[in-house]
Amino acid sequence: MSTESELQARTRVSGQIVFVGAALLVSLVLLSQIPSQTVWIEDAKSFAAQPRFWPAVAIVTMVVTFGLNFWLMKRRRPARADWAEARRWLEPLEYAVWFMVYVFAVPWIGFLPMSIAFAAALTWRLGYRSALYIWLAVAFAVGTVILFKGILGVKIPGAALYELLPDAVRSFALQYL
Repeated sequence: MSTESELQARTRVSGQIVFVGAALLVSLVLLSQIPSQTVWIEDAKSFAAQPRFWPAVAIVTMVVTFGLNFWLMKRRRPARADWAEARRWLEPLEYAVWFMVYVFAVPWIGFLPMSIAFAAALTWRLGYRSALYIWLAVAFAVGTVILFKGILGVKIPGAALYELLPDAVRSFALQYL
């Protein structure tokens, strides 16, 4: 009653060729770096004690398994759905970029102003555009700054922007903002 096609697991294949190809490429690059990134000790106690041995075993295993997977694939050319799937994998990188902009801007603009701007902008970006959500994001940012700088006493360097403030305001901003 059962045919071979009914017994095979049904898996999602869009993007598989792109993933396997990229993983194989990364594995080959890592394998090419083994001689320059690891050392060979002449008087090692055993072959397995060599610093190069276990990384080489892991990377050779990656190359072999990804190579076999690529070779055994029924379809080797990426289709439009494969590239669409690969683009979906890259979407979370947007949030890493948001965070890096925040991290690099804090020393220039300040922890509190940047936290408020970051929370409000990210809330807007996520589609919560009513005033209530924006104000909740601002309150969250202020609460975060109070928690980290006030309660936990985390030392965050003052911003370059604070140097432009009058002396009394600058000392307050450096201490609390």
